Amino acid sequence: MTQTLFITGASSGIGAATARAAVAAGWTVGLFARSADKLQVLADELGASAHVATGDATRIEDLERAVAEVAGRFGGIDAAFANAGRGLSKPGTEAGDLDDIRGMIDLNVMGVVLTARAVLPELRKTRGTLVLTGSAAGRRHIAGSIYGATKWFVHGYAGNLAEEMREWGGRCSVVAPGMVDTPFFDDGAPDKLQPDDVAAAVLHMITAPERAAIREIYLMPQS
Repeated sequence: MTQTLFITGASSGIGAATARAAVAAGWTVGLFARSADKLQVLADELGASAHVATGDATRIEDLERAVAEVAGRFGGIDAAFANAGRGLSKPGTEAGDLDDIRGMIDLNVMGVVLTARAVLPELRKTRGTLVLTGSAAGRRHIAGSIYGATKWFVHGYAGNLAEEMREWGGRCSVVAPGMVDTPFFDDGAPDKLQPDDVAAAVLHMITAPERAAIREIYLMPQS
């Protein structure tokens, strides 16, 4: 039977690439992000295999509504990808704008927790897999990086969720890429990882045999 993947931050970059890879592999997808126009363009490309659910990943009511829509449309959710996140316009504890810092922490930390909270009841039904977007920045110390600290949270939370979810047969994984050529970088990074590389790692984790819990995939560019 066709399986369904729910993706936050699905409108561009890694999220959009993962949606395309999942549909190519025979999955249906729930596309969640704030940008309705971008999501609709992607959904038009993917056809009947995609469902658009617009919302804010820092609002539990938006996430719960979206999860209910996608589960109702496709008959359940077999995997979820908590991918929404962002960096800072100006990094640093002293130099950074406090509202910008608060907004990033809210999305990168609480957005992940709220996504898990919204989707876990559906994943429990299917003994499904939850993937979180971590980062190479969450595996090492970077001078003054508050963004990196949010990804340290993601890595720790993923491990804790994995222990919780295994009690009912679910799996939690984290994909940790280094620099990826996405809109996250203003000037691009064409010689680094591509979104398709990360998408392939996500598909590997969610399609692994039930006996195999892939807790983390750490990707770094060769150049």
